[in-house]
Amino acid sequence: MAQNAWQRSPKYAVFIVVAIITTIYLLAPGSSEGTAVTTTTRDATLASRLTQSNQIYDRLLEYRKGLIKKFGPDPKNIALFPEDVWPWPPYTVWDFFPAAFNCPHELERLGALGDGGKWVCGLSRVRNKPDCVVYSFGINNESSFESEILQGTKHCEIWGYDFSVKSFGPEIPANMAQRTHFSAYGLGGEDKNGPHDNPPMFTLKSLMKHNDHKHIDILKIDIEGWEFDTLTTLIKPYVDSGEPLPFGQLQLEVHLWNKSFPQFLEWWEMLEAAGLRPFWTEPNLVYQTYNKKTGTADLAEYSFLNLKGDNAFIKDHHYPY
Repeated sequence: MAQNAWQRSPKYAVFIVVAIITTIYLLAPGSSEGTAVTTTTRDATLASRLTQSNQIYDRLLEYRKGLIKKFGPDPKNIALFPEDVWPWPPYTVWDFFPAAFNCPHELERLGALGDGGKWVCGLSRVRNKPDCVVYSFGINNESSFESEILQGTKHCEIWGYDFSVKSFGPEIPANMAQRTHFSAYGLGGEDKNGPHDNPPMFTLKSLMKHNDHKHIDILKIDIEGWEFDTLTTLIKPYVDSGEPLPFGQLQLEVHLWNKSFPQFLEWWEMLEAAGLRPFWTEPNLVYQTYNKKTGTADLAEYSFLNLKGDNAFIKDHHYPY
């Protein structure tokens, strides 16, 4: 009768057992020594993914403090775009504000690959939402973003505003146009819409009241620098009261014209205090390439998720198909 492997070669069998145990140990999460410790989760629930993303973002906030101390040490000493002189500081303003929050759903670009497209986190979360509401400020004859939202959802209706054009762009499908609503209004930090105001300007709060909306699922804003006054007027009362912002996510182009680092830092920290977390960013390279006047990258696209309240992107809701 043939002997088994252990009887034929005890040393070989011991080696095999040790190798198996070592392999299991090395493949286990968090077992590798000498590497950075990263918080991981084995729980696939939405709540756990958001918790992990929050932990990652909180570390980013500490890194920002360190970067300010390194190049400041006070925010007032930091230039948005340092001069190219020795000693050359290896940073720009955008390095202090990376999009370090992980989208807990599918991440996709909706709309044109050039100017006009935006990055959205979890469009599937509102695909069947019966009362899905989208606001889009800044149309500029290009509506590929809005078109893809219409085609990717069953019920979303879009309210578009832009005083420089008369309608949405030609990308809106004719058979879905009934789910769009356009007005040649501007978005601002205060209401100026009297008979002699041209163009008529409205705050977001006023427009939502006019449309009888309590919540916006997706909010896109591209208003050429007016985002600072507009969002300050909108967001500060919510920060002061602790109430959640009335929208689920925000796609925003930031224009740094005539801003200082302390001004931008204070404004950005207000967004964070309100529960907004950036999950995507990209510089506006078209502007940078053709901006011969200053040569600085003053424009950047950001997408934010709102972590407060119970919006469709952070809480599980079951909508009928």
